[in-house]
Amino acid sequence: MKIGELARRAGVAPRLVRYYEQQGLLVAARAANGYRTYSDDDVERVSRVAGMVRAGIPTRLIKVLLDMEEASAAEAPTCPRTVAEMLAGELVGIEDKIACLTRSRDTIRDVLLRTEQAALLSEAAATSPAGR
Repeated sequence: MKIGELARRAGVAPRLVRYYEQQGLLVAARAANGYRTYSDDDVERVSRVAGMVRAGIPTRLIKVLLDMEEASAAEAPTCPRTVAEMLAGELVGIEDKIACLTRSRDTIRDVLLRTEQAALLSEAAATSPAGR
């Protein structure tokens, strides 16, 4: 598939696909005419990268995580100390974000449950990707 189709299926702009390639997060095959070509696996990868970016994970860390996942799938994983230190530092930030989001979610849910708008919770759950 071409870049436009990949972008549409992954729910991102084509420029983001190009950016992910520049950052080393995605490698496109090239057709004889020089056009980029992508597979269904690339759709999943771009969707995953976009989700991590939306969650606030920097692309430099996404690259490390994806590389480590690929390495651990193929062999016994190794992790140099410098990478482990970076991951440990990022983990603290991610856990702080999760805690903040959890508190915000709980506050919003509590407010809605205590008002006449409680039905909005089930409506929102039915339309969210996590609720399907």
